[in-house]
Amino acid sequence: MKEFITVAIFNYQHETFIIKNLLEQEGIKFIFENETLVSIDPFASIAYGGIKLKVHSNDLERVKQILDSFKNDNHLKIV
Repeated sequence: MKEFITVAIFNYQHETFIIKNLLEQEGIKFIFENETLVSIDPFASIAYGGIKLKVHSNDLERVKQILDSFKNDNHLKIV
């Protein structure tokens, strides 16, 4: 767990669903910190610092590529 780095922060749980799927397809291990807390109390997301996507430092560059391609791919964009 010490070697896991926060790569992105999301305010709502629904924003994490597609990212989860993409990372699982690539076989990348990840953790969404505060996911359960925010799912129980979505209005407290800011108080908890949002849902933090954490990945192992070895996968950092690949995850950044996946997130960048996700942002630029219009048919997967979260509104």
